[in-house]
Amino acid sequence: MTAIGWAQIALILGLVVATAVPLGRYTAAVAAGRVAFLAPVERLFYAAGGVDPARGMGWKAYTLAMLASNAVGFLLLYAILRLQGVLPLNPEGVGGQSAWLAFNTAVSFTTNTNWQAYSGESGLSYFSQMAGLTVQNFLSASTGIALALALSRAFASGAVQDLGNYWADLVRITLYLLLPLALLLGLLLVAGGVPQSLSPYVQAATLEGGTQTIPLGPAAFQVAIKQLGTNGGGFFGVNSAHPFENPTPWTNLLQCWAILAIPLALALTFGHIVRDIRQGWALLAVMMGFVVAGVAIVYAAEAGGNPLHMAAGVELATGNMEGKDVRFGVALSSLWAVATTGASNGSVNAMLDSFTPLGGLVPMLMIQLGEVLPGGVGSGLYGMLVFVLLAVFVAGLMVGRTPEYLGKKVGAKEVKLAMLAVLILPAFILGFAAVAAVLPVATASVQDAGPHGLSEILYAYTSGAGNNGSAFGGLTADTPWFNTTIGLAMLFGRYGVIVPVMALAGAIAAKPKLAASTGTFPTHTPLFIGLLAGVILILGGLQFMPALALGPVAEHLVLAAGKTF
Repeated sequence: MTAIGWAQIALILGLVVATAVPLGRYTAAVAAGRVAFLAPVERLFYAAGGVDPARGMGWKAYTLAMLASNAVGFLLLYAILRLQGVLPLNPEGVGGQSAWLAFNTAVSFTTNTNWQAYSGESGLSYFSQMAGLTVQNFLSASTGIALALALSRAFASGAVQDLGNYWADLVRITLYLLLPLALLLGLLLVAGGVPQSLSPYVQAATLEGGTQTIPLGPAAFQVAIKQLGTNGGGFFGVNSAHPFENPTPWTNLLQCWAILAIPLALALTFGHIVRDIRQGWALLAVMMGFVVAGVAIVYAAEAGGNPLHMAAGVELATGNMEGKDVRFGVALSSLWAVATTGASNGSVNAMLDSFTPLGGLVPMLMIQLGEVLPGGVGSGLYGMLVFVLLAVFVAGLMVGRTPEYLGKKVGAKEVKLAMLAVLILPAFILGFAAVAAVLPVATASVQDAGPHGLSEILYAYTSGAGNNGSAFGGLTADTPWFNTTIGLAMLFGRYGVIVPVMALAGAIAAKPKLAASTGTFPTHTPLFIGLLAGVILILGGLQFMPALALGPVAEHLVLAAGKTF
């Protein structure tokens, strides 16, 4: 580890926190309908959809509207992917995807996962990239933020049924938050060298006298929303490790900032909505604390290098550079790995499969902890609030008081719904991984033997159910088995969590809001921050440490003894 490496990390994280303050305040204003510089356009959407933005929805109506819009988005994207061979803007003549792959891809982008069992530059047309994937990058991100706002409103008022209007939230978030930011970031990326073109691919002559196909395309603005919306799906197959998608350290800085900016800002948005900004800062402190700790562990593991090299007397000053780009080095690759998995993003600027065992363990664990650190746009906030309710429940048990958060009593119903939301991920991650580890049709797709092969399987289902989308590599994912099972993991990992969360929002909203008393447990202090972090760690450890012990932990131990896989 080097001082300049830590300075680069500190610069990006400092920029994220600095921009979270105005961005959190602005998003709260958007949620309240106080931002209206595109009011004529906004009204046009409402008129076209027959929507009354002032009409509130209960949790059931809000959830059904969300499910209906997502179902339509899935069907449209599936049709585009299957028919892309006959659709316009296809200069390379790319054919339609298979039924299995189109199902997996449509589920992936609808659920904000962006798992890619294909290579973008060879598997998709420009039309599919723009009208299919980019549209879903906006809509899936807006959906997550809208749900987080609905849950936030449940804590803000007492004895109400109204959680807001889903359609109004969706339109406002897209028009006033995501579109302006994506436009600005897209222009900056174009200035930094990311292509934005509808021209056919370029055929170039190589020094050896052969020809090379250089893919182009409308990449810059898709890259912008893929990062801002914590979608993560790359325009090119190797994602942000591709020199066109992420050409320079400056574009790397912008994209890494974009991954973390909105999820962390939403913690402060919550504080503004409940009219107690200290609550938002407490959530942000937990999120940022895990990010910093994760980066420190990964950076130390990767900077330490491969112990086999050191045992042979070959100590590399650069650390473990396998699978990393010299433009970014170990420090920025470590930061990106933690940011992309902690934020439910899934994009990569280095190959996680080539990290050291401990360096690869942390990104996997960041997803398994619920992707609340800081989590995806919206999903990170509502996931964190689920853990908050469990933390105050534990605190209530310790002091013998009825648990309470922001004046809302937390009863048996709320705790059951919170636990249901928390248990969805381990059920599908560990269940599918256990079957895949012994099923021949699944193990035939695994490149490596031993604990590293298990890590590849475990990471694939972790990424799918956690709606992350990154991959360890070394896994042939474009098969009926993995396309189907990872697709199901993505569906249940998204909507299996959303439905109990929204039911929880309805239950919380209906409760009266009580005034704080001398016996109220403060939820903005360092004590509560530590309690919340402990609950997240303990739950993650209990659920996933046995599987991690058989995968990356075992690989780390045998690597030190001279064994590789």
